[in-house]
Amino acid sequence: MTSTASGSQRRVLVLYTELAPYVLACLNAFVERSDVRIDLVRWPVNAEAPFDLDFHPSITVHDRRDLDDDGLLVLAQRVDPDLVLASGWVDKGYLKVCRAMRSERIATVMTFDTAWRGSLKQFVSSILGRFWVPRTYSHAWATGDRQAHYARHLGYRKENIRKGFYAADTKAFLAPNVAAQESRSTTYPHRFICVARYIPTKGQQVLCDAFAALCDEGKAGDWELHLVGVGEQWDAVRNSATGRHPRIVHRGFVQAKDMPDVLQQAGVSVLPSLYEPWGVVVQEHACMGLPLLLSDAVGAKERFMEVGVNGDVHRAGDVLDLKRSLRSVVERSDAELLAMGERSAKLGGAWTPEHWAEVANELLNTKP
Repeated sequence: MTSTASGSQRRVLVLYTELAPYVLACLNAFVERSDVRIDLVRWPVNAEAPFDLDFHPSITVHDRRDLDDDGLLVLAQRVDPDLVLASGWVDKGYLKVCRAMRSERIATVMTFDTAWRGSLKQFVSSILGRFWVPRTYSHAWATGDRQAHYARHLGYRKENIRKGFYAADTKAFLAPNVAAQESRSTTYPHRFICVARYIPTKGQQVLCDAFAALCDEGKAGDWELHLVGVGEQWDAVRNSATGRHPRIVHRGFVQAKDMPDVLQQAGVSVLPSLYEPWGVVVQEHACMGLPLLLSDAVGAKERFMEVGVNGDVHRAGDVLDLKRSLRSVVERSDAELLAMGERSAKLGGAWTPEHWAEVANELLNTKP
């Protein structure tokens, strides 16, 4: 548990799931800009993404495993927060706390990235959710347009919905991008890079199949493909017929602090996800000045992608369409790719942890 700051600060309770460096960057910005004290309850670090995290002195960290639901409520009552931010609706203990705080007229904010897809299941869930979600959370803070649309289906008025819940640690990528673009202007790296956990929804096998086919047809030029990450499908993809292709490299897990160096050696980012409600990695790679190739399942394309300007979109799971998208990059000049990357950096840098902190501060000063 980290140390805490002065008791005179306003209190914020954050109930989170799996913490990542970009979330911490936003919380740190909130602490620094609004002089708040945060009690952060988090789930254990994911074994597939064991990030090293540095917490601000005004953030006290609590392990969810150490607190049963009753203990969590006791903690919340002791903290007596002015604002509660909580991850979605998967943790029943978090819901219990938010209902209790909401009954005391404390602003409780549901943060979520689930996109509205208009399925029968979502229609039913949203109808049922209208009976309990607004009584649990006073506000919804969604990642994008489709998520905000979901919040409307749950019964939230427009004025109680915020967007932009995810923000990359932009400074960590925009600063090294200056040197990266200078290097790329001399010798542009013909390297596709995909950063994602090796799980079925991320589409690494589809990407390997598409890129290997492009190489075997003699249409990949001198390009290569690097994949970063680990996960349950690591061995299956890496040892597959296409995953073993000599121009495909599986690099394993990379710590956040080392990622800019890896991205500086890349030329184009690819995220071929079959399901991706948002994808903060898209903004991170945009900030590093990389053109983007995204599947149409990637939610973050709404904010960071201008098709034909800084990248291209392919149909999720479609090897042939992904191959077309990859080939469109191979056939571009280095000067064109450099210009695409410059536009990516502008789009990526337009939403920062400081902007995130402004929204959090507004919610802190909002009465439910």
